[in-house]
Amino acid sequence: MASLKSWIKAARLRTLPLAMSGILMGAVLSYLDGGFNRIVTILAVVTALFIQVFSNFANDYGDSQKGTDNQHRVGPKRTVQSGEISPYQMKIGMIVLIILSLATGIWLVVEGTKGLDLPMFLLFLAFGIVALIAAYRYTAGSNPYGYAGFGDVAVFLFFGLLPVVGTYFLNTHRITPELFLPAISIGLFSTGVLNLNNMRDIENDRNSGKHTVVVRMGSSKAKTYHSLLIVIGILSSILFITVSGKSAFQWLFLLAFPLFIRDLIQINRIVEPRKFDPFLKKLSLTTLLFTVLFGVGIILSHS
Repeated sequence: MASLKSWIKAARLRTLPLAMSGILMGAVLSYLDGGFNRIVTILAVVTALFIQVFSNFANDYGDSQKGTDNQHRVGPKRTVQSGEISPYQMKIGMIVLIILSLATGIWLVVEGTKGLDLPMFLLFLAFGIVALIAAYRYTAGSNPYGYAGFGDVAVFLFFGLLPVVGTYFLNTHRITPELFLPAISIGLFSTGVLNLNNMRDIENDRNSGKHTVVVRMGSSKAKTYHSLLIVIGILSSILFITVSGKSAFQWLFLLAFPLFIRDLIQINRIVEPRKFDPFLKKLSLTTLLFTVLFGVGIILSHS
């Protein structure tokens, strides 16, 4: 029987701050517009965490089945690869997470679409099911899209646009065009985390037939791509406050930018792929800090 320590390791806790960032951004934006719903926000956070852990389990399982997790892998050793958790046990773990995700997700959609028609309920239910399928199909199943280089698009959508805009709508029952600017910021920062992961694993991914964006473009261009993700993400959030800001407090998120830039400079100096690994956690936490500061600025502007 796998130990609790192994399951915690498989859950990859360092990825969870990133999973919360999009939800929290959508929630604080709904607070800015006077439509914040506490129950909806809590359910959205819990559901996002369940789906993220499910995704990590599926990634652990999928890469082990395809041989990508092997003795040449640079990142942390995976639990199925190392034998800490058997493939059968991981399948059971995934089933448990699917059940938990659906339970809280359906509750979330029920609460968030109160007063709306049935098609809107079904639409958001479909979004949740698609998110689960996407989490599984990233590296597991036949022809996983992560092996074809579409992981970046999926992360941008499911960590940026969908959680920010979706959470905002479930809180307020409306959508505004400028809402997409901070959603783009979160999506690009999240894609940056995946890009760092793929820069770290470039050699093993290439040898294993995993054709990520980094494998396709090479390490040098991947650094330029990474810089663009971070810089455009920063500019998108600045544009949002320029267009929609109502108080100087709302610029508080700028305090996170020196951390983004400091790490970006260091990343562009790295030659050895394994040295990218610490920056995954740093970017994930900096994205969460950016979101929290964004939210604090909004709360202070209303005090």
